[in-house]
Amino acid sequence: MEVSTESTMRREEAAARLREIADMLERHNQLEFSREGLRFTVDVADEVTVELELEVGEENELEIEIRW
Repeated sequence: MEVSTESTMRREEAAARLREIADMLERHNQLEFSREGLRFTVDVADEVTVELELEVGEENELEIEIRW
């Protein structure tokens, strides 16, 4: 299963969303997402692999990938 979303928001809102995800990882050891009235909960392993990728050019992009 794959759930993907994309939305436009202010920089501060994006930072708040990242903090929310970080808090879920740190405090609850799981991630929760809601989409179209459905709630998804995924347990996260104690050890994860984090990949950061920054692309700078006409359009800048930061990708953060966490695998377990």
